[in-house]
Amino acid sequence: MEFPVWLSLGPVRLHPHLVFEILAYSSGFQLYRWLQKRQPVCFSSFQRLALLAGCILGAVLGAKGLGWLQTPFDPLTGAILPPGKTIVGGLLGGWLGIEMVKIRLQIRQRTGDVYLLPMALGLSLGRVGCFLTGLSDGTHGNPSVLPWAVDFGDGIPRHPSQLYESLFVLIWGLALYFGLLRVQSPGSRFRLFMAGYLLFRFGSEWLKPVMMIYGGLSAIAWASLLGAVYCLISVWRLERLER
Repeated sequence: MEFPVWLSLGPVRLHPHLVFEILAYSSGFQLYRWLQKRQPVCFSSFQRLALLAGCILGAVLGAKGLGWLQTPFDPLTGAILPPGKTIVGGLLGGWLGIEMVKIRLQIRQRTGDVYLLPMALGLSLGRVGCFLTGLSDGTHGNPSVLPWAVDFGDGIPRHPSQLYESLFVLIWGLALYFGLLRVQSPGSRFRLFMAGYLLFRFGSEWLKPVMMIYGGLSAIAWASLLGAVYCLISVWRLERLER
């Protein structure tokens, strides 16, 4: 297999990252619409637009901000690098943006659970695109001698960390949706999903060639750890209120 794995559509060759990014967003959105019909949420048009704007703005700022902190400079030359982007920052930033809008508009309804499966599906598909893109995507793992290690084109077998994440989010999302962990409070399943994903990302940082320059951790590791702790504490508090 040669990376990136270009996908053919008749005479047209498409980059795998673009194809799977489109699939991730479109399939996640369609699944969200289907689930929303089963779990209707009563928001006005203005509230919907405000929440969407808060989510998008927060996601962009979070993805770019944490992406730059993750790799602020070239480790070989010391040159300042332009900001990248990271899913962890996008998720946390988008969530924070929504919560800020809800506070501003005095919206008290917890709606996160409806996003659980769409997020799991979108993340899973997106990481397949990252895997098929190869080394240039920057999401590959460290060198490995395991039998399933993948040579992305430089002659060095590496952890297919993108596929680890793809499988994890799908299995974790389905397990929570179908009641592996029983919780009662609205919003608890979403927070458990985020906690599990963030803990996974915290652990998987040691499988990747990343810069551990913040007290022995990377920026993503710190954000994942703190975000997971917040999610678990909030689940505990929400479940206590339901008793």
